[in-house]
Amino acid sequence: MITYDKLFIGGTWTEPSSPDLFDILSPHDESLVGRAAQARPADVDRAVAVARAAFDEGTWPNTPPAERIAVLRRLNVLREARAEQIAAVITAENGSAGWFTRAGQPSLTRQANAYLKAAEDLAWEETLAPTDPAATVRSVVRREAIGVVAAVIPWNSPFSASLAKIIPALLAGNTVILKVSPENSLSTGLLADLLAECGLPAGTISVLPADRETSEHLVSHPDVDKIAFTGSTGAGRRIASIAGQQLKRVSLELGGKSAAIVLPDADLAKFTAGLAFSCLLNNGEACIAQTRILAPRRRYEEVVAAVKQVVESLKVGDPQDPDTFIGPMIRRDQQQRVRDYIEIGIKEGARLVTGGPQVPVGLEQGYYVTPTVFADVDNAMRIAQEEIFGPVLVVIAYEDEDDAVRIANDSEYGLSGGVWSADEQHALAIARRVRTGTVTINGAPIGFDGPFGGFKASGLGREYGFAGLNTYLEYKTVTI
Repeated sequence: MITYDKLFIGGTWTEPSSPDLFDILSPHDESLVGRAAQARPADVDRAVAVARAAFDEGTWPNTPPAERIAVLRRLNVLREARAEQIAAVITAENGSAGWFTRAGQPSLTRQANAYLKAAEDLAWEETLAPTDPAATVRSVVRREAIGVVAAVIPWNSPFSASLAKIIPALLAGNTVILKVSPENSLSTGLLADLLAECGLPAGTISVLPADRETSEHLVSHPDVDKIAFTGSTGAGRRIASIAGQQLKRVSLELGGKSAAIVLPDADLAKFTAGLAFSCLLNNGEACIAQTRILAPRRRYEEVVAAVKQVVESLKVGDPQDPDTFIGPMIRRDQQQRVRDYIEIGIKEGARLVTGGPQVPVGLEQGYYVTPTVFADVDNAMRIAQEEIFGPVLVVIAYEDEDDAVRIANDSEYGLSGGVWSADEQHALAIARRVRTGTVTINGAPIGFDGPFGGFKASGLGREYGFAGLNTYLEYKTVTI
């Protein structure tokens, strides 16, 4: 069992304001995995105070960019050396299948490298040539840190979500308070250990596991200059309202209900080979999961049968078993939420192709859900419009390509999506018409050099690469 009985505040493990520890239970069998201290508002106040002092009076914001890059590159190296341990802890506390947590480790390296390259290529200060040859004034444009950043992440992918925020924020010269979910206290405790080793100045970063009330105290704090949030759209709206009242900078990566458009010429074998990774990754607890499958009317039953076959072939069970593809939901309330949505789908009149609200046989202990597929789904149904965040797929028929694009765009969300076609250029033309921040073609993985984020209710701002780094910078113009 792992225990973290202190809080990581300003780069130092510190006694918490409350001695009570939070029990982290295995989503697989409900055994005790670890215990950890949780931050209260008083701990937030301490973390913000040291971050404020480190930004206003410390060295980090004025450290040359090359030196900041070297420190964050060291963090990347330290993390790579402990990749297996990190993956194992996330599997234990989250229930994410081992294949997923292990496969995600190289992705973290690519994500970090994209930020590091963006920082190396950025013109941190440049003199603009005047557009008027007769001008007597020249402009110097500087890119500077915003200040104290509150980075708030969800539980489903703790390392990826954490690093997507703290690496660019720190590269830009900000100081950071990372607020994580209580369930992720163990993996983010490991992250704090790495941050203590990489060479950051005192006060630069804190890592605080805490509940929602404490999180609101953090984002509302008057000494926080920017909020970077990943989570539900409902929570994002609340945070946006706080940011609006206080005129804080804010970026939001929110929910999704993404569509996979299977065009009439798609190779169904290739689609089914990639379906599980595009639609059911991380037990379905992924904002980018393409959980609406749009199939042409004339191939509809063929697609439904193929989806059924794939879903039924996936092993559900102990996330530490190397053969398991889908593990449990993270908590009992999340398990019940997903099962409730399956009941809603049945009541709405959708055809239950496979799965259902019953718990998988032999997996009554833990927080398991039977992977479920619905057919004959109308896009207006709740199971097609609301983010379920579990292993539930809906297959929707369309008449022609215009109808497919209309259905894909008929959603309050716009985070991700996919197009499957034998003609790559034609797929690209369809992708251009889909109103989402990211579209993959034929199951391609999301890259880290390009921007990532959402349209509509899927958020504000972008992460990854130059766009993600730019989110943590202010522009200053000096005229001479």
